[in-house]
Amino acid sequence: MDKPVRPRLASVRDFQFGAVAAETIEDALFHLAQQNEQAVQEAAGQMGSFRETRFVEFVFLLSEQWCLEKSVSYQAVEILERFMIKQAESICRQATIQLRDKTESQTWRALKEQLFNKFILRLVSCVQLASKLSFHYKIISNITVLNFLQALGYLHTKEELLESELDVLKSLNFQINLPTPLAYVEMLLEVLGYNGCLVPATQLHATCLTLLDLVYLLHEPIYESLLRASIENSTPSQLQGEKFVSVKEDFMLLAVGIIAASAFIQNHECWGQVVGHLQAITGISLESIAQFSYAILTHSVGANTPGRQQPGPPRLAARALRAAAASTT
Repeated sequence: MDKPVRPRLASVRDFQFGAVAAETIEDALFHLAQQNEQAVQEAAGQMGSFRETRFVEFVFLLSEQWCLEKSVSYQAVEILERFMIKQAESICRQATIQLRDKTESQTWRALKEQLFNKFILRLVSCVQLASKLSFHYKIISNITVLNFLQALGYLHTKEELLESELDVLKSLNFQINLPTPLAYVEMLLEVLGYNGCLVPATQLHATCLTLLDLVYLLHEPIYESLLRASIENSTPSQLQGEKFVSVKEDFMLLAVGIIAASAFIQNHECWGQVVGHLQAITGISLESIAQFSYAILTHSVGANTPGRQQPGPPRLAARALRAAAASTT
């Protein structure tokens, strides 16, 4: 019989900054910047479409119930997002083939119905897989998962649970250790600490986690407001929306926006210094950082934010470290 999960909040008390050598931090930041640049270049289609509020909220609440650390919940959302995109692409391919061949087969409808019927199971599998990536903390057992599903009225066997995990893994070619914005936030906080930022990294970290939750939960409205601001038009065209997908997948840009917004909440007098450091570290323009932090803050604490102090359209084309960008070309 599975032991009950001991209540333990996923806290930031054990998180330490300044414990790693500067050379190691520099190499890790360079690697993240390269990874981010590649993700931005490859962003297309429906990416970001499945970071829907109700899905994210379900994952966050489930992770909290199972006492998982924050990184697991973000990882689970990203795994679910990639998995759902793969499934949607498969359904579209089947529908296109059948329309082209004018066949009577309803394979795509069957795939759609199967995905709908097993969505909760797949979502929970994404959380369980994410927990296995952070095995040093806690792995959610099959019994815990089955009991949870049963409480919701879904009866599954251990075999079905394993098949569900395997389905997710195969769909993603077993590549589930996906980058999350949290990794970028924590890396930049490390660098800020080494560079003499006036606001302590540990102080910013807790606020960053809260705002990152907010961005995930309000993903669509925040990025919609950012898109409207970037084109200075309240009604973006479909083409403009499609081109904006790369911005949604830019985790370095998201990280600097999160940190800048956190700095404004913690100590607005030091906001300019923090933003200056972020600009120097990442190469992202001051206007872009200000615009993103403004979008985050207006959806959290109101309109009296640093965006008012930075007039002019943002330049969202700015990306992560210039050296890393050059190395990927």
